[in-house]
Amino acid sequence: MCKRLLSVLCGFLMMLSAGARAEVDPNYTVVLLTENFPPYNMSINGKNFAPEDNIDGIATDIVKEMFKRADIKYTLSLRFPWDRIYKLALEKPGYGVFVTARLPEREALFKWVGPIGPDDWVLLAKGDSPIQPMKSLAEAKRYKVGAYKGDAIAASLAEQGIEPITALRDQENAKKLDKGQIDLWATGDPAGRYLAKQEGVSGLKTVLRFNQAELFLALNKDVPDEVVQKLQAALDKMRAEGFVDDILNNYL
Repeated sequence: MCKRLLSVLCGFLMMLSAGARAEVDPNYTVVLLTENFPPYNMSINGKNFAPEDNIDGIATDIVKEMFKRADIKYTLSLRFPWDRIYKLALEKPGYGVFVTARLPEREALFKWVGPIGPDDWVLLAKGDSPIQPMKSLAEAKRYKVGAYKGDAIAASLAEQGIEPITALRDQENAKKLDKGQIDLWATGDPAGRYLAKQEGVSGLKTVLRFNQAELFLALNKDVPDEVVQKLQAALDKMRAEGFVDDILNNYL
């Protein structure tokens, strides 16, 4: 009888211990980094460096609300270039970066929260371009294709034998396309259309939609699972309530 009671007591204590471990340290703070990637995240003044109060966009609004609901502390800053902030999130404990595509080759590198929003991959051409709709990326090899340096789209093109002409800011490709410096612009949709509009470029046509992607918050693998789970639960509830769709519609 005593052995059975002792066994039950030990089990109860183990449950309490597990519950304690599941609690998030109230002082734990995630260092969030983002970039200028309209309409998902962008500095209000258009600069490449900005603190939290000067950052907005679809993903920014969603991530801020997500952390608020999960009751997880964070700091947020917008920096440049993308390669650098991605590397920081990859290597520094407690860091995270958004938004980024959740690709198979990245899966094991981070802990993921999302999806935050869609990001289809498209090839855009000028409205009066003689380039006709394509059936595959192979048809694009004969053209000059512009892409964003360090972006997943540029990496994917290179893997498929298309070496893109890269720019440090994706919106630069809208002007390059308009001036005839590139024939096609490999970008995200709706991001590409939004960026082109901001640069005064309109009437672009989609000649190929070659991938459908979802954008996520990527967290360093050192971030506790409990933090990741609370953030994901908050985002799931926000989506169920229609909050995420409302934010998307506000910007697009």
